[in-house]
Amino acid sequence: MIDVRRVRQDPDAARAALARRLDRPALDQLGHVLDLDRRRRELVVQVEQLQAARNAQSDEVARRKKAKEPADDLLAALKASGEVVRQLEADLKDLEVLLDEHVMNVPNFLLPHVPDGEADANRVARTWGEKPHFDFTPKPHWELGVTLGLFDLPRGTKLTGSGFPLFTGMGARLVRALANFLLDLHTREHGYVEVQPPYLVNRASLTGTGQLPKFEDDLYRTGDDLFLIPTAEVPVTNIYRDEILDAASLPLTMVAYTPCFRREAGAHGKDTRGLIRVHQFDKVELVRIVKPETSETEHQLITAHAEKALQLLNIPYRALELAAGDTGFASACTIDLEAWAPGVGAWLEVSSASTFTDFQARRANIRYRPAPNAKPEFAHTLNASGVAFPRTIVAILENGQQADGSVVLPPALVPYVGTDRLTPRA
Repeated sequence: MIDVRRVRQDPDAARAALARRLDRPALDQLGHVLDLDRRRRELVVQVEQLQAARNAQSDEVARRKKAKEPADDLLAALKASGEVVRQLEADLKDLEVLLDEHVMNVPNFLLPHVPDGEADANRVARTWGEKPHFDFTPKPHWELGVTLGLFDLPRGTKLTGSGFPLFTGMGARLVRALANFLLDLHTREHGYVEVQPPYLVNRASLTGTGQLPKFEDDLYRTGDDLFLIPTAEVPVTNIYRDEILDAASLPLTMVAYTPCFRREAGAHGKDTRGLIRVHQFDKVELVRIVKPETSETEHQLITAHAEKALQLLNIPYRALELAAGDTGFASACTIDLEAWAPGVGAWLEVSSASTFTDFQARRANIRYRPAPNAKPEFAHTLNASGVAFPRTIVAILENGQQADGSVVLPPALVPYVGTDRLTPRA
């Protein structure tokens, strides 16, 4: 949630900052926020002035009664002004609800160094690894998956629908191995605390991280108004919702392995073959809650942790600094990690590392006390996929494929899978 005081103090700067997103509806929302905030403050002044006048009249009534003087005129005036105050306070409450609704639909302000432009202005910050060279035509993962017996997409569709993959045999073992490898990496080497959160969350949790109200159509909702998590970021960040943390406890670092569920409304027909775009997938998620003054360094750190996973998996990747027009609603700056998939000939996003500054903390009311007895301040939050499974599995299969149809696994994963090579079924 944006800081309305910041917008009020310099509305032109706020408009200019938001205009970088190339999102006209967001600018319109900001205009509504400015107008509603002005009207709210005007009502507050009216109520305060009336209350002050009523206090003075009450004092005069008390004086007259003590002096045994008539006060009927003042009592009538107090009754009339009381009705006015009650109506103004009701109007003020309605106005504040409307203001909150509009504020919730204004995206975060971007950090100054985020590149201008749309997706075609995304900037490659660095690359790692060498693309493999084959003396044969590399196969896409959906062909490898069938010959290796790793997944059965048609039967997954039969069970649920398109975009719900069924992993089988060594494919199911590969999913389990990847989860254990990533959790061990991030807990043992990077110092994260492992948590196992609920897979269903309430509206307050999704509002806290920015998915609601804007993206409700992308979520799976149950009949009792709970939602399947689109990412572990939602429950893990909200663990500390409405709490005041000790400065000494920061940074708080957490990692979680969960399934994720996304409708991705409007995405039908795009990259639907194989595992590239699915509605249910597993992911290991990293979350950090930090002091504001360290958040830029923390963003570099959490990105490096996600990159380390790809390096150990021997997956060539590139780090992409997202441009303003391609940065997500709640993010102030995002770096995507894209793995090279030679079978489909494309870079595939496997991690998105974002800093949200105080945007999520304001929505979720996550604060910390900088010093004993100091006024609480909003923390900063960050997260990164560390990493998402389907496209990572795509990259493992397509980069490791051999001419005989087998797939050589990265050495770091071998102890978890129990073999160094996946071989075609007889």
